[in-house]
Amino acid sequence: MSTFRRISDVSCQWPSRPIGLIELIGGSYISIKPEVTYKRLISGFLKRNFAVHSWAYIPNFDHQLQANYAWKQFRQSRKILQKRVGLKPKSIRLGHSLGCKLHLLAPDGGRDCDGLVAISFNNFKADKSIPLLRKMSQKLNFQTEFSPSPSETLILVKDHYEQINNLLIKFKTDNLDQNDLLLKSLKERPSDKSKIMLLDGNHLTPVSLGIREKLLKSDFQSYLKYEKINLIVDLVSHWKI
Repeated sequence: MSTFRRISDVSCQWPSRPIGLIELIGGSYISIKPEVTYKRLISGFLKRNFAVHSWAYIPNFDHQLQANYAWKQFRQSRKILQKRVGLKPKSIRLGHSLGCKLHLLAPDGGRDCDGLVAISFNNFKADKSIPLLRKMSQKLNFQTEFSPSPSETLILVKDHYEQINNLLIKFKTDNLDQNDLLLKSLKERPSDKSKIMLLDGNHLTPVSLGIREKLLKSDFQSYLKYEKINLIVDLVSHWKI
């Protein structure tokens, strides 16, 4: 049984005696209600006595600004949790797709957590992430790019991101994953302990099944998806950091 509480844009779910804290930022456009779209993933961590804080957002072009908002609201929520349980729990930042980038851009450089789990890191340019944007920019003769841009993001990771414990998870049939590029930037830093794991699945494997998808999938397919989510939870829960 867990307690649910909303603090700013953070959905907080707390077991009675948490052994750690997961700070979750999900992917673009599926994180308006992360407690729903990542319900199965969150449930797995709650069963293992992790508190889960998930940040709700609608993406815009200023990723640095959104990263700052997320970091401030997670910090506020963490302080309230610490006061409630009387201690500072082990803290793991978990990102999926765009959520990985937002965690990497946190203004503390990853210092105030014990590690980052980056699932299906995505760092494409704006015109590839938003196909309609390319057509509009060509027609109206304007250029729009995320801030920081993909290349700037990898430079910031190399030069300013300080967390050495990073677990990168990529899936075998995920053509949106860019964790190999992220790992290269992480490894250019001194004392880095980052590692990458390849699992069965695709870009949406961590996301909970919607009603329509449930109707289209067999019970066996749903079982396989849930097993993949449980594997992610086990890997994170038993990660030695």
